[in-house]
Amino acid sequence: MSSIVSPLPKVYEQASDFMPLLGTDYLEFYVSNSKQAAHFYKSAMGFQAYAYSGLETGNREMESYVVVQDKIRFIFTSPLKSGTDVGRHIEKHGDGVKVTALWVPDATKAYNEAMSRGARSYMEPVKEEDDKGYVVRSGIYTYGEVVHIFVERDNYNGHFLPGFQKWETPNYNPDPVGLKFVDHMVGNVELGNMDKMVKFYQEVMGFAQILSFDDKDISTDYTALMSKVMSNGNGRIKFPINEPAEGKKKSQVDEYLEFYEGEGVQHVAMATDNIIETVTSLRDRGVEFLNIPTTYYDQLEARVGKIDEDIEPLKELGILVDRDEEGYLLQIFTKTVQARPTMFFEIIQRKGATSFGKGNFKALFEAIEREQELRGTL
Repeated sequence: MSSIVSPLPKVYEQASDFMPLLGTDYLEFYVSNSKQAAHFYKSAMGFQAYAYSGLETGNREMESYVVVQDKIRFIFTSPLKSGTDVGRHIEKHGDGVKVTALWVPDATKAYNEAMSRGARSYMEPVKEEDDKGYVVRSGIYTYGEVVHIFVERDNYNGHFLPGFQKWETPNYNPDPVGLKFVDHMVGNVELGNMDKMVKFYQEVMGFAQILSFDDKDISTDYTALMSKVMSNGNGRIKFPINEPAEGKKKSQVDEYLEFYEGEGVQHVAMATDNIIETVTSLRDRGVEFLNIPTTYYDQLEARVGKIDEDIEPLKELGILVDRDEEGYLLQIFTKTVQARPTMFFEIIQRKGATSFGKGNFKALFEAIEREQELRGTL
């Protein structure tokens, strides 16, 4: 369940929180091997074992492992037999985010509000209960096959959700790396669908458009894309939406859409209070990040002004810096984390800034292009 500490610009007031949304409850990834995925996120990214559902809990269809770090909860789900919806999703898209679960006070009300405004149903409100109480969940489709599930859990005192049991690994629990909460989650959509999704989030979810970038802002000599950032009124849920723009070569969004075989989640940004310590720990555990040319740092303070951090560790780690009217931010991006060149992660530390690093786009996308060139997909 995410939080935001800096004062919000007035543009957020344009959102109408008729649901309302309290934060991110969990993200669920459909993956080919849930046990190995959970082990990777524990070993490489400092998540802790949390909950489990599978044959031992009476689930004959799929196996799920839940890991946690501060307010971030990830579920990794794999099918236990052929011919399942989960399996078909993985066969088409590879590993990736299927569910963004949003914490709400009333999952039935949230569902009815969304449906009355034109949403497409994924799951009608369902009361799930055990001896610890009950949870109500409901869901709607967004872009591609990604869904939002509304989670109402005020009447549940269990460990995670009914159907899950506590998962403990007493002999192996690497220390956390300082990841705090989901800051934002970026979706890639087909050309022409960005404005449709903006309208969806405005009308169905009550979000406001807080930022917009076009191909003049987000472009290199070869590739370009356009993006609009949607947020709910309290700023806890932020969904930038990207679509490709015409360029000389294939953009990162085009590459994603080709290999994911459709629209989906491009990256998840996770917040930290000390990006230097967090990224150092992640790198030491084998997480790979995009390489930024050292020339980026030559005039860094001239571009962004005085910052609290020393430049040398930022330069050594490849951390980017940008400033807006509210303050500055530090950010870095991993390489893709699965076989297909699709989803990756962003690590972000906000020092007052509420924007998304517009000043870093050129350096970032040139770094992505170097990876595309190595893959032969540029």
